Amino acid sequence: MDVVEPDAVGAAAVDLARAAAEEEAPDLVGEHLGFDADEPRVVTHYFATLDPAYAGWRWAVTVARASRSKSATVDDVVLLPGAEAVLAPEWLPWSERLRPGDL
Repeated sequence: MDVVEPDAVGAAAVDLARAAAEEEAPDLVGEHLGFDADEPRVVTHYFATLDPAYAGWRWAVTVARASRSKSATVDDVVLLPGAEAVLAPEWLPWSERLRPGDL
C-alpha cells in the first residue's frame, strides 16, 4: 500500500470539517481526533461524537482540494464505528437462522 502525504490545505481544514459535521448533528460533535490522507488532495478528519447512543463511534468528514485550488471543499460526512463501538450482530439469511422445530 502506498503512503499518501497529507495535503496541507486539506489537513488544515479542521474548522471546515467541523462545521460540516455540526450541520449534520448540531451540538453532538466532539474533539478533533486526527485525520488520514486518503489520496493526493483528499483528507478525512475524525471527530468524537457526543451522542450517548453512539458510544465508540466517530464523525468522519472527507475534504478534497481541486488541483491548483487554494481551498478545500467538503466531500462527505458520515458517522463510522470505531474500535470500541457496539455493533449489531452479523446478518444471517433466514435459511441459516431456522433450526429444526422452528416451524
